[in-house]
Amino acid sequence: MKNICELLNTKYPVIQGAMANITDSLLAAAVSNAGGLGIIAAGGNNPEWVREEIRKCKSLTNNTFGVNIMLLSPFASKIAEVVVEEKVKVVITGAGNPGPYIEAWKKAGIIVIPVVPSVALAKRAERAGVDAVIAEGTEAGGHVGELTTMALVPQVVDAVKIPVIAAGGIADKRGVLAAFALGAKGVQVGTVILTSNECAVHLNYKQKILEAKDTDTIVTGRKTGAPVRVLKNMMAKEYVRLSEAGAGLEELEMMTLGSLKRAVIEGDLDRGSFMAGQISGLIKEIKPLKQIFEELFLDLNSYKDSLKVF
Repeated sequence: MKNICELLNTKYPVIQGAMANITDSLLAAAVSNAGGLGIIAAGGNNPEWVREEIRKCKSLTNNTFGVNIMLLSPFASKIAEVVVEEKVKVVITGAGNPGPYIEAWKKAGIIVIPVVPSVALAKRAERAGVDAVIAEGTEAGGHVGELTTMALVPQVVDAVKIPVIAAGGIADKRGVLAAFALGAKGVQVGTVILTSNECAVHLNYKQKILEAKDTDTIVTGRKTGAPVRVLKNMMAKEYVRLSEAGAGLEELEMMTLGSLKRAVIEGDLDRGSFMAGQISGLIKEIKPLKQIFEELFLDLNSYKDSLKVF
């Protein structure tokens, strides 16, 4: 089994989490230049937007980067073709089954890594021929499952033979060491990257993460089947209140329409959707990506010796 750095041709075994309207070509290139695997989040964007972002990223870095495809997107099948045409080296998938696309991607030499919230989906992905899986716990920001990282990762590790990458609740070297102790071969991080110098989100977004306490996230959308972890604010609390009171899907969707852009671009503290993980309470400083990665993997060479204690 290749280690993650060998598989992805990166300095560090870290993947940048895909965040719609945030992780574009500029941030993906910066992450790759700092030694991680930068990811362009296709989100709900059309194929030509994705193509243009891929080309921009190629002009900004000579290192490996990837594209995240949200498989529930109406553009997913076309974007699946774009990544082949543009010779993208890594595809991360979420919100769906990558099975129908894997043959074409593998024929093009693309490394395929789906995000999975359960053992069953990890095993299905392995049978379909993916190269690794990202086991993401509910501590993560954005769209989440139910299982915690601590519970999910070791069960996925025991269930598959391909490398497992841990995600959710990882923001410092203690989280990385915990992930390795659970059997993961690498980590995916998102919230800590949001607070990097290179991330172009509104300063209010970063400041809200820096000021967060351990209990300052909330999950919206549980009753609609689309749970999303965000930082608490007026809109998020109102959403949960209305949902609990039986509000219809249309009313709830109208409330959140455009809310992510209001957070990312406008920094609207009341009506924005500030996706962030439970680990926000650990992040207290804006830093360059290079420093973030160095600190995440500080003492990396001693990990193997440390794990022998167990």
